[in-house]
Amino acid sequence: MAMIFIDEGSSVNILFKRTLDQMRAEGFEFEPVSIPLYGFVGHAIQPLGQIVLLLSVWSDPRRVTKMITFMVVDISSSYNGILGRPGLKNFRALASTYHLKLKFPVGKRSGSLVRGQKFARRCYERVMKEEGKRVCRRLP
Repeated sequence: MAMIFIDEGSSVNILFKRTLDQMRAEGFEFEPVSIPLYGFVGHAIQPLGQIVLLLSVWSDPRRVTKMITFMVVDISSSYNGILGRPGLKNFRALASTYHLKLKFPVGKRSGSLVRGQKFARRCYERVMKEEGKRVCRRLP
């Protein structure tokens, strides 16, 4: 299942190296990035670089596709990536945590991604399960 975490607090879009490897995105080169990322795992992380990819939201006839710049990091996550403020701005999207909905313009109409409480709970459980595995691997 492809899962992108929507983070209105993130100042960058993140793509995890594992996701890029799974995409078999050969021939892509990262642009070097010399600035580390802070605040996302408790310490500074040096990105492998940045990459620009096409990202589509939803499906026809409400599909919107944009070029999005992602910082690529080599850490584990149960998500495929994080769409932060730059990506939301690019899509002109509005996120409502209360409604678990993402709305975005599609021409003169609007599209929306809606996920219910059950889906949010499954995502949370998956994240906790993955985090539990990582914690257990670090225990002596």
